[in-house]
This record gives sequence, structure tokens and C-alpha cells, in this order.
Amino acid sequence: MSDYMFMLESHLGTDQNRVVAEVRAAAAEANVSLFLTGGAMRDMLGGFPIQDLDFTVEGNGLKVARAVAKQTGAKIVAEDELRKSAELVFPGGVTVEIAMARSERYSKPGAKPQVAPASIHEDLGRRDFTVNAIALSLNRASRGLLIDPTNGLGDLEHKELRTAYNYALYDDPSRVLRLVRLQVRLGFSIQDRTRTQLENVLAEQLETRIAPSRLFEELCRIAADPAAADIARMLDEQHLLGLFSPALAGPKFNLAGLVKLQKAKHLVPSGISFPVENLSLFLCCLAEKLTPKEKAGLIQATAMPKPDADRWQKLEPRARKLESELKAPKLSRPSQVYQVLSKAPGEQILFLLIRSALRLVQDRARNYLQKYLPMAQEVRDEEVRAQGATPGTPKFHKVKEALIAAKLNARPKKIVPEAVPEAPPPEAAPPVEPPPGQKRALRQPIVRT
Repeated sequence: MSDYMFMLESHLGTDQNRVVAEVRAAAAEANVSLFLTGGAMRDMLGGFPIQDLDFTVEGNGLKVARAVAKQTGAKIVAEDELRKSAELVFPGGVTVEIAMARSERYSKPGAKPQVAPASIHEDLGRRDFTVNAIALSLNRASRGLLIDPTNGLGDLEHKELRTAYNYALYDDPSRVLRLVRLQVRLGFSIQDRTRTQLENVLAEQLETRIAPSRLFEELCRIAADPAAADIARMLDEQHLLGLFSPALAGPKFNLAGLVKLQKAKHLVPSGISFPVENLSLFLCCLAEKLTPKEKAGLIQATAMPKPDADRWQKLEPRARKLESELKAPKLSRPSQVYQVLSKAPGEQILFLLIRSALRLVQDRARNYLQKYLPMAQEVRDEEVRAQGATPGTPKFHKVKEALIAAKLNARPKKIVPEAVPEAPPPEAAPPVEPPPGQKRALRQPIVRT
């Protein structure tokens, strides 16, 4: 196994490693070459946590994605017929994109590209930035081979963002938004020629040609980013936030709410599954000060699909319903709070944490994230099986819930210090006898005058 494969497996979580194996098996069955590309490679080589897995196949990526979904139970959440790609969410919350290796040619800035199948080398050469143009072969004959035609590895070492080719920002102006997002998230500088490209694109106002669907894609990526508030602040400073809604380019930009949300997300324990519908939660904060008409304009400007718009608009009333349940006096034990919140969507819990005016509700939400949820993870399936329950049965779930409740409700044992034995009183010194022949001196009484 190559050093890069070892590095990959070391960076991935258990669920992510399982997904990589499942996608490799599906690609082998379809007899297509498979590569790990994009943000996953950038984050692995740059030492950042790997959030999403991006796969590229030399073949029909959409067909492979559908086969993977059928074999694994993953859910396809988006499809792109033009680029023969799909986004999937696997059990456990792992997000994946599987796409066809392709070439793209643009007739004018922001136009719909002409797409054609291509080799992995051609695919990497047409990408946005060099740090995203690195691939790792997952094929049997070349497993672990690193492919880096634009020297993205060197730019990662120098912490620099550079376009993969000279017209990258002109062809697809939505990459301007991506450049800002990566600059904030990675903390990298922008290479001089790339900065000149950026300035020229903005001077010609090519960003106004960004298609609504591309605006929506970038909005989703910003919402899911751990540094979403910082990215929104930078977009505001670059006068780009108004692309989503002109009303955001002014005092209605709710930066304070986004900062609260960013801090609240950091309370979620790492390594624990806590699914969150990021877009609706982000929009609740970003557009909190907008009027209903202005919110409708944002939906129109981004061609937001109706299910996403509905989730955004229904998040607050649903969270308020959870708030009413969570403030009930009958929830007097930790296990009762855990039982309520473990069934609630993550975005509702975080919404209450940042927007509820009730201290009791905030405290219970915070305790759930920082105390109860980690403690519940300590109850292993082995303990449940030891109680005679079979995995996958209703009894198994019931026994596990009982063990979790007992653990949460158990009072910590008081540490009683051991009694220290008292030291025996010192023995009285024996009287000193005078030498033989000498009489003991008698104490003379003190006469006061």
C-alpha cells in the first residue's frame, strides 16, 4: 500500500472508509477507472479534516452513482445529466459526489459549457484551482498513484490559491465566490496572476452573469462550511453578498446572527453523528432581517428548489414547537431531555440554542450536545448484546435506550477521603533525677510585694 493510501485511510473516519470501499467495488463492477479528487484530496494533503468525498470516473458517473445507491442504500439528493454526476448521502451522513471525467468549453463567460467525456488528466486541467486539481488512483493496477498535472501539491505547501488555467474565472464567474470561500476556510493567500484575474472579472462585472443554479450551489456550500460567518463577512466586504439578494448589501446583513450560529456549531462533539440541514439554518440567520418580499427575491435569484425553500420557512415554527416540549417541567431527569432531543433534527436544536429566549431551553440544548450525547456514545453494542438482545431487533433498541438512560441518570459517586489515623499523643518525658548525693532543689514560692 502506498504512503498516500495510508494517509487517506488515516484521515478518514470509519463510515468514510466504508464508503470508499463501496464506491470502489461499484466502479470495479462497472469496469471504469475511479479516482478520488477535488476537495477530499486538497483537505487530505493540506492536513484539513475531510468533509466530503469527491470521486471521478472515466465513464458515466451518473450510472455508477445510481448503482452505488442501489447497492448501499445511499440516497441520491441531486443529479446533473449534463455533467453525468450525482450527489449522494450515505447512511451515517457521509456526503459523496460521483462525476464523469470531462472537458468543458465555454462560448462566453457564465454560459452553459459544452461537456464531453475525457481522461482524468484532461479533467484535472479544466478545474478551477490547482489545489482542487489533484487525483488519487483507486484502481487495482495503479492504486495509490498521485496525479498532479498543475502542481497543486506545491501550492498547498506554499498555502497559495492559483487558478488551474488562465481563463478559469472568466469561463465560470461563480468560481469568484468559491475563491473567497476557500481563501477564508483554508487561510491561503491568492497568487498574483489569479488576483489580477479576479480584479478584471469584477471590473467587467462578470459576476452578474452567474447562473441562478450556480448561485444556489455556492450558497449550499457556504452554509455547510464551518467558517460560514467569516465567508459571508468576506463576501460582504467584496460587495458580492448582494448577488444573492440586494437587501443583504446593507444594514440588513445579519452578521451577528451568523457568528452565533458558527459558535453554536462548534459545540457539536467531533466524531459523533449529528445530522444538520445546514441551508435552512444558515438562511434563518442570514435573512433574519429581510422582509417576506425580500426573502422571496432571494429564492428567485438563486432558483431555490421548492423543498429547500419550504424547509427554510418551516424551520422556525417547528423549532418553536420543540421549544414548548423542551421547557416542560416534567423533564426533570437527563434521560428525559435526551429522549426528546435525540429524536429532534439537528437544525432545530441549534436554532433553539441561538434563538431561544428561555435560559432553561438553552441550557438543556447545550447539556445535550456537550454532556448527554457523548455519554450516550459510551454505551457499546457489546453491552447490549450481553443483555441477551440481538442487533437489529426492537428489543436491542429498547435495551440500549434503557442502558443509556441509566448512565445519564446515575449520580456521580462521591469520593470520600480515607480517614487519616490520629498520631498518638507524645509520651511524657520521665523526671530527671539529681545525681547521687545531691538533693532536689525545692521551688521557692514567689512573694509579690
